[in-house]
Amino acid sequence: MNQFLAFFESIFAVLAEQFWSLVQMPFDPSGRLYVIYIAGGLAFAFWVYLRRKTKTADDSFLAFLLPRSVWSHPSAWLDFKFFLVNQFTGKLLYVGLTGATMAFAFGVTTGGDSLVDAIRTSEVPGLADILISLLYMVVIIAITDFTAFYLHYLQHKIPLLWEFHKVHHSPEVMHPISNFREHPFDNVAYALGIGAVYGVVMGGVSATLGYLPNMPVVLGVPLLVFLFNLGGYHLRHSHIWLRWPGKWSMIFPSPAHHHVHHSCHPDHLDKNFAFMFPLWDVLFKTYHMPEDARDVKFGIYGMEESEYNSVWKLYSIPFRNIARKWRSGQSLTVSPDKPQDGAQIAPLTDDR
Repeated sequence: MNQFLAFFESIFAVLAEQFWSLVQMPFDPSGRLYVIYIAGGLAFAFWVYLRRKTKTADDSFLAFLLPRSVWSHPSAWLDFKFFLVNQFTGKLLYVGLTGATMAFAFGVTTGGDSLVDAIRTSEVPGLADILISLLYMVVIIAITDFTAFYLHYLQHKIPLLWEFHKVHHSPEVMHPISNFREHPFDNVAYALGIGAVYGVVMGGVSATLGYLPNMPVVLGVPLLVFLFNLGGYHLRHSHIWLRWPGKWSMIFPSPAHHHVHHSCHPDHLDKNFAFMFPLWDVLFKTYHMPEDARDVKFGIYGMEESEYNSVWKLYSIPFRNIARKWRSGQSLTVSPDKPQDGAQIAPLTDDR
Protein backbone atom coordinates (compact mmCIF):
# COMPACT_ATOMS: atom_id res chain seq x y z
CA MET A 1 0.00 0.00 0.00
CA ASN A 2 2.84 2.40 0.87
CA GLN A 3 4.53 1.71 -2.47
CA PHE A 4 1.23 2.39 -4.24
CA LEU A 5 0.85 5.75 -2.47
CA ALA A 6 4.50 6.63 -3.12
CA PHE A 7 4.00 5.98 -6.83
CA PHE A 8 1.05 8.38 -7.04
CA GLU A 9 2.89 10.94 -4.95
CA SER A 10 5.77 10.89 -7.41
CA ILE A 11 3.36 11.27 -10.34
CA PHE A 12 1.67 14.20 -8.60
CA ALA A 13 5.04 15.83 -7.90
CA VAL A 14 6.03 15.62 -11.59
CA LEU A 15 2.68 17.05 -12.71
CA ALA A 16 2.88 19.84 -10.14
CA GLU A 17 6.40 20.71 -11.32
CA GLN A 18 5.23 20.84 -14.92
CA PHE A 19 2.26 22.99 -13.96
CA TRP A 20 4.46 25.55 -12.24
CA SER A 21 6.93 25.53 -15.12
CA LEU A 22 3.98 26.32 -17.39
CA VAL A 23 2.87 29.20 -15.15
CA GLN A 24 6.41 30.57 -15.00
CA MET A 25 7.03 30.44 -18.78
CA PRO A 26 6.61 34.22 -19.27
CA PHE A 27 9.39 34.77 -16.70
CA ASP A 28 11.85 32.15 -17.95
CA PRO A 29 14.49 33.55 -20.38
CA SER A 30 15.44 30.02 -21.47
CA GLY A 31 11.92 29.42 -22.83
CA ARG A 32 10.36 30.71 -26.03
CA LEU A 33 7.45 32.42 -24.24
CA TYR A 34 9.58 34.78 -22.16
CA VAL A 35 7.86 38.15 -21.84
CA ILE A 36 10.80 40.07 -23.38
CA TYR A 37 10.77 37.84 -26.48
CA ILE A 38 7.03 38.41 -26.79
CA ALA A 39 7.61 42.17 -26.45
CA GLY A 40 10.19 41.96 -29.26
CA GLY A 41 7.67 40.22 -31.49
CA LEU A 42 5.04 42.86 -30.67
CA ALA A 43 7.48 45.65 -31.54
CA PHE A 44 8.22 44.12 -34.95
CA ALA A 45 4.48 43.51 -35.51
CA PHE A 46 3.75 47.17 -34.77
CA TRP A 47 6.47 48.20 -37.23
CA VAL A 48 4.85 46.04 -39.94
CA TYR A 49 1.44 47.51 -39.04
CA LEU A 50 2.71 51.08 -39.52
CA ARG A 51 4.37 50.26 -42.86
CA ARG A 52 1.40 48.56 -44.53
CA LYS A 53 0.51 49.92 -47.95
CA THR A 54 -3.15 48.92 -47.70
CA LYS A 55 -5.60 49.77 -44.95
CA THR A 56 -8.75 48.03 -43.76
CA ALA A 57 -11.97 49.43 -42.38
CA ASP A 58 -11.09 48.22 -38.91
CA ASP A 59 -7.61 49.68 -38.82
CA SER A 60 -6.62 49.29 -35.17
CA PHE A 61 -3.37 47.59 -34.25
CA LEU A 62 -5.29 45.11 -32.09
CA ALA A 63 -7.41 44.06 -35.07
CA PHE A 64 -4.26 43.67 -37.16
CA LEU A 65 -2.54 41.66 -34.42
CA LEU A 66 -5.52 39.42 -33.62
CA PRO A 67 -7.51 39.03 -36.84
CA ARG A 68 -10.80 37.14 -36.81
CA SER A 69 -9.62 35.00 -39.73
CA VAL A 70 -7.05 33.45 -37.40
CA TRP A 71 -8.68 33.46 -34.00
CA SER A 72 -12.10 32.26 -35.14
CA HIS A 73 -10.51 29.22 -36.78
CA PRO A 74 -10.70 25.86 -34.93
CA SER A 75 -7.07 25.12 -35.87
CA ALA A 76 -5.90 28.08 -33.76
CA TRP A 77 -7.56 26.76 -30.62
CA LEU A 78 -6.45 23.20 -31.27
CA ASP A 79 -2.88 24.49 -30.96
CA PHE A 80 -3.60 25.70 -27.43
CA LYS A 81 -5.16 22.38 -26.39
CA PHE A 82 -2.27 20.40 -27.86
CA PHE A 83 0.24 22.76 -26.23
CA LEU A 84 -1.23 22.19 -22.77
CA VAL A 85 -1.35 18.41 -23.17
CA ASN A 86 2.15 18.24 -24.63
CA GLN A 87 3.65 20.19 -21.75
CA PHE A 88 2.89 17.20 -19.54
CA THR A 89 4.02 14.54 -22.02
CA GLY A 90 6.38 15.36 -24.87
CA LYS A 91 8.29 18.11 -23.08
CA LEU A 92 9.40 15.82 -20.26
CA LEU A 93 10.62 13.30 -22.81
CA TYR A 94 12.47 15.92 -24.87
CA VAL A 95 14.26 17.58 -21.94
CA GLY A 96 15.32 14.29 -20.37
CA LEU A 97 16.56 12.75 -23.63
CA THR A 98 18.49 15.85 -24.68
CA GLY A 99 20.35 16.05 -21.37
CA ALA A 100 21.09 12.33 -21.21
CA THR A 101 22.29 12.16 -24.84
CA MET A 102 24.47 15.25 -24.43
CA ALA A 103 26.09 13.88 -21.27
CA PHE A 104 26.70 10.47 -22.88
CA ALA A 105 28.26 11.99 -26.04
CA PHE A 106 30.44 14.30 -23.93
CA GLY A 107 31.69 11.35 -21.87
CA VAL A 108 32.48 9.27 -24.96
CA THR A 109 34.36 12.16 -26.59
CA THR A 110 36.43 13.02 -23.51
CA GLY A 111 37.09 9.45 -22.41
CA GLY A 112 34.71 9.46 -19.46
CA ASP A 113 34.67 13.03 -18.13
CA SER A 114 31.51 14.29 -16.46
CA LEU A 115 29.61 17.00 -18.36
CA VAL A 116 28.09 18.29 -15.12
CA ASP A 117 31.55 18.73 -13.57
CA ALA A 118 32.90 20.36 -16.74
CA ILE A 119 30.08 22.91 -16.80
CA ARG A 120 30.43 23.58 -13.08
CA THR A 121 34.14 24.35 -13.43
CA SER A 122 33.97 26.01 -16.87
CA GLU A 123 35.85 29.26 -17.14
CA VAL A 124 37.66 31.65 -19.41
CA PRO A 125 41.08 32.22 -17.78
CA GLY A 126 41.60 35.94 -18.23
CA LEU A 127 40.21 38.89 -20.17
CA ALA A 128 42.43 38.16 -23.18
CA ASP A 129 40.52 34.94 -23.81
CA ILE A 130 37.10 36.56 -24.25
CA LEU A 131 37.60 35.95 -27.97
CA ILE A 132 37.71 32.23 -27.25
CA SER A 133 34.39 32.54 -25.47
CA LEU A 134 32.80 34.35 -28.43
CA LEU A 135 34.26 31.91 -30.95
CA TYR A 136 33.09 28.94 -28.87
CA MET A 137 29.54 30.33 -28.82
CA VAL A 138 29.46 30.90 -32.60
CA VAL A 139 30.98 27.51 -33.42
CA ILE A 140 28.82 25.40 -31.12
CA ILE A 141 25.59 27.18 -32.10
CA ALA A 142 26.45 27.04 -35.81
CA ILE A 143 27.24 23.30 -35.67
CA THR A 144 24.11 22.42 -33.70
CA ASP A 145 22.03 24.67 -35.97
CA PHE A 146 23.38 22.85 -39.03
CA THR A 147 22.48 19.56 -37.31
CA ALA A 148 18.94 20.84 -36.78
CA PHE A 149 18.83 21.99 -40.42
CA TYR A 150 19.85 18.56 -41.70
CA LEU A 151 17.48 16.71 -39.36
CA HIS A 152 14.71 19.00 -40.58
CA TYR A 153 15.63 18.21 -44.19
CA LEU A 154 15.45 14.47 -43.43
CA GLN A 155 12.05 14.92 -41.78
CA HIS A 156 10.73 16.11 -45.12
CA LYS A 157 12.55 13.55 -47.29
CA ILE A 158 12.08 10.29 -45.34
CA PRO A 159 8.42 9.15 -45.36
CA LEU A 160 8.62 7.62 -41.86
CA LEU A 161 9.87 10.90 -40.37
CA TRP A 162 7.57 13.03 -42.52
CA GLU A 163 4.44 11.37 -41.11
CA PHE A 164 5.40 12.65 -37.66
CA HIS A 165 6.71 16.03 -38.84
CA LYS A 166 3.52 16.53 -40.85
CA VAL A 167 1.80 17.31 -37.54
CA HIS A 168 3.84 20.51 -37.28
CA HIS A 169 2.80 21.51 -40.80
CA SER A 170 -0.89 20.80 -40.24
CA PRO A 171 -2.05 24.18 -38.77
CA GLU A 172 -4.44 25.88 -41.16
CA VAL A 173 -3.71 29.26 -39.58
CA MET A 174 -0.67 30.13 -37.49
CA HIS A 175 0.02 32.01 -34.28
CA PRO A 176 2.95 31.77 -31.82
CA ILE A 177 1.57 28.72 -29.99
CA SER A 178 1.49 26.87 -33.35
CA ASN A 179 5.26 26.60 -32.85
CA PHE A 180 4.56 23.96 -30.20
CA ARG A 181 2.40 21.74 -32.42
CA GLU A 182 5.10 19.07 -32.67
CA HIS A 183 4.65 15.33 -32.33
CA PRO A 184 6.70 13.86 -29.46
CA PHE A 185 8.51 11.63 -31.98
CA ASP A 186 9.78 14.82 -33.63
CA ASN A 187 11.05 15.94 -30.23
CA VAL A 188 12.84 12.60 -29.78
CA ALA A 189 14.59 12.97 -33.15
CA TYR A 190 15.85 16.45 -32.27
CA ALA A 191 16.78 15.43 -28.72
CA LEU A 192 18.93 12.54 -29.90
CA GLY A 193 20.51 14.35 -32.86
CA ILE A 194 21.17 17.76 -31.35
CA GLY A 195 22.01 16.36 -27.91
CA ALA A 196 24.61 14.02 -29.37
CA VAL A 197 26.25 16.70 -31.54
CA TYR A 198 26.21 19.23 -28.72
CA GLY A 199 27.89 16.71 -26.41
CA VAL A 200 30.55 15.79 -28.99
CA VAL A 201 31.42 19.44 -29.72
CA MET A 202 31.60 20.31 -26.03
CA GLY A 203 33.72 17.22 -25.41
CA GLY A 204 36.09 18.09 -28.24
CA VAL A 205 36.51 21.66 -26.99
CA SER A 206 37.05 20.48 -23.42
CA ALA A 207 39.64 17.90 -24.49
CA THR A 208 41.46 20.45 -26.66
CA LEU A 209 41.50 23.44 -24.30
CA GLY A 210 41.43 21.58 -21.00
CA TYR A 211 38.30 23.47 -19.94
CA LEU A 212 34.90 24.56 -21.24
CA PRO A 213 34.68 28.28 -22.04
CA ASN A 214 31.73 30.25 -20.75
CA MET A 215 29.57 31.55 -23.58
CA PRO A 216 28.58 35.24 -23.33
CA VAL A 217 25.05 35.24 -21.95
CA VAL A 218 22.11 37.58 -21.41
CA LEU A 219 19.85 36.60 -18.50
CA GLY A 220 21.49 33.17 -18.50
CA VAL A 221 20.84 32.58 -22.22
CA PRO A 222 23.65 32.48 -24.84
CA LEU A 223 23.86 35.89 -26.51
CA LEU A 224 23.12 34.63 -30.05
CA VAL A 225 20.10 32.63 -28.87
CA PHE A 226 18.79 35.60 -26.91
CA LEU A 227 19.06 37.90 -29.95
CA PHE A 228 17.44 35.26 -32.17
CA ASN A 229 14.47 34.96 -29.79
CA LEU A 230 14.20 38.73 -29.48
CA GLY A 231 14.36 39.40 -33.23
CA GLY A 232 10.72 38.76 -34.11
CA TYR A 233 10.87 35.05 -33.27
CA HIS A 234 7.17 34.90 -32.41
CA LEU A 235 6.20 36.18 -35.85
CA ARG A 236 7.70 33.05 -37.45
CA HIS A 237 4.47 31.27 -36.60
CA SER A 238 1.92 34.00 -37.24
CA HIS A 239 -0.08 35.74 -39.97
CA ILE A 240 2.32 38.72 -40.01
CA TRP A 241 4.71 38.76 -42.97
CA LEU A 242 8.12 40.28 -42.22
CA ARG A 243 11.18 39.80 -44.42
CA TRP A 244 14.50 41.59 -44.26
CA PRO A 245 15.35 43.65 -47.36
CA GLY A 246 17.53 42.35 -50.18
CA LYS A 247 20.31 39.91 -49.37
CA TRP A 248 19.96 40.46 -45.61
CA SER A 249 17.28 37.77 -45.51
CA MET A 250 19.95 35.27 -46.61
CA ILE A 251 22.07 36.15 -43.57
CA PHE A 252 19.63 36.85 -40.75
CA PRO A 253 16.56 34.70 -40.01
CA SER A 254 13.28 36.49 -40.72
CA PRO A 255 9.71 35.39 -39.97
CA ALA A 256 9.04 35.36 -43.72
CA HIS A 257 11.76 32.73 -44.18
CA HIS A 258 9.79 30.32 -42.00
CA HIS A 259 6.41 31.32 -43.45
CA VAL A 260 7.62 30.08 -46.83
CA HIS A 261 8.68 26.80 -45.25
CA HIS A 262 5.15 26.31 -43.87
CA SER A 263 3.51 27.22 -47.15
CA CYS A 264 1.91 24.51 -49.28
CA HIS A 265 2.25 26.48 -52.52
CA PRO A 266 4.10 24.25 -55.05
CA ASP A 267 6.97 26.74 -55.34
CA HIS A 268 7.52 26.64 -51.57
CA LEU A 269 7.62 22.89 -50.96
CA ASP A 270 10.81 21.67 -49.25
CA LYS A 271 12.27 25.16 -48.93
CA ASN A 272 13.83 27.10 -46.04
CA PHE A 273 14.74 24.33 -43.59
CA ALA A 274 17.14 26.47 -41.53
CA PHE A 275 16.30 27.66 -38.03
CA MET A 276 18.87 30.32 -37.09
CA PHE A 277 21.15 30.62 -40.13
CA PRO A 278 19.47 30.89 -43.58
CA LEU A 279 22.98 30.43 -44.98
CA TRP A 280 22.45 26.64 -44.79
CA ASP A 281 19.54 26.95 -47.24
CA VAL A 282 21.59 29.19 -49.51
CA LEU A 283 24.49 26.73 -49.55
CA PHE A 284 22.31 23.67 -50.15
CA LYS A 285 20.02 25.41 -52.67
CA THR A 286 16.86 25.11 -50.59
CA TYR A 287 16.51 28.88 -50.08
CA HIS A 288 13.45 30.67 -51.46
CA MET A 289 12.25 34.14 -50.57
CA PRO A 290 9.44 35.84 -52.52
CA GLU A 291 8.99 39.60 -52.30
CA ASP A 292 5.56 39.32 -50.68
CA ALA A 293 3.15 36.82 -49.16
CA ARG A 294 0.61 36.61 -51.97
CA ASP A 295 1.38 32.90 -52.65
CA VAL A 296 1.94 31.82 -49.05
CA LYS A 297 -0.67 29.27 -47.99
CA PHE A 298 -0.33 27.48 -44.66
CA GLY A 299 -0.96 23.75 -44.50
CA ILE A 300 0.14 20.49 -46.11
CA TYR A 301 0.15 20.10 -49.86
CA GLY A 302 -2.81 18.34 -51.47
CA MET A 303 -5.61 18.07 -48.89
CA GLU A 304 -8.65 20.30 -49.23
CA GLU A 305 -9.61 19.83 -45.57
CA SER A 306 -7.22 18.94 -42.79
CA GLU A 307 -7.90 15.74 -40.86
CA TYR A 308 -5.67 16.91 -38.02
CA ASN A 309 -8.58 18.36 -36.07
CA SER A 310 -8.24 16.97 -32.53
CA VAL A 311 -5.50 16.43 -29.96
CA TRP A 312 -5.92 12.66 -30.24
CA LYS A 313 -5.53 12.76 -34.03
CA LEU A 314 -2.38 14.88 -33.79
CA TYR A 315 -0.85 12.09 -31.74
CA SER A 316 -2.35 9.07 -33.53
CA ILE A 317 -2.61 9.86 -37.27
CA PRO A 318 1.15 9.43 -37.92
CA PHE A 319 1.04 5.87 -36.54
CA ARG A 320 -2.09 5.09 -38.57
CA ASN A 321 -0.51 6.39 -41.79
CA ILE A 322 2.73 4.52 -41.19
CA ALA A 323 0.82 1.28 -40.57
CA ARG A 324 -1.15 1.76 -43.80
CA LYS A 325 2.00 2.40 -45.84
CA TRP A 326 3.74 -0.60 -44.32
CA ARG A 327 0.78 -2.90 -45.08
CA SER A 328 0.57 -1.63 -48.66
CA GLY A 329 4.30 -2.18 -49.23
CA GLN A 330 5.19 1.51 -49.62
CA SER A 331 8.71 2.54 -48.71
CA LEU A 332 9.15 4.29 -45.39
CA THR A 333 12.77 5.18 -45.99
CA VAL A 334 12.87 6.40 -49.60
CA SER A 335 10.90 9.52 -50.46
CA PRO A 336 8.57 9.37 -53.49
CA ASP A 337 9.13 11.83 -56.32
CA LYS A 338 5.66 13.37 -56.03
CA PRO A 339 5.00 16.33 -53.69
CA GLN A 340 4.05 15.63 -50.10
CA ASP A 341 0.39 15.06 -49.36
CA GLY A 342 -1.57 17.45 -47.17
CA ALA A 343 -3.84 20.53 -47.00
CA GLN A 344 -4.19 23.72 -49.01
CA ILE A 345 -5.27 26.66 -46.88
CA ALA A 346 -6.20 30.31 -47.36
CA PRO A 347 -3.36 32.60 -48.45
CA LEU A 348 -1.43 34.76 -46.02
CA THR A 349 -1.80 38.51 -46.56
CA ASP A 350 -0.49 41.55 -44.76
CA ASP A 351 -3.98 42.59 -43.65
CA ARG A 352 -5.31 39.39 -42.13
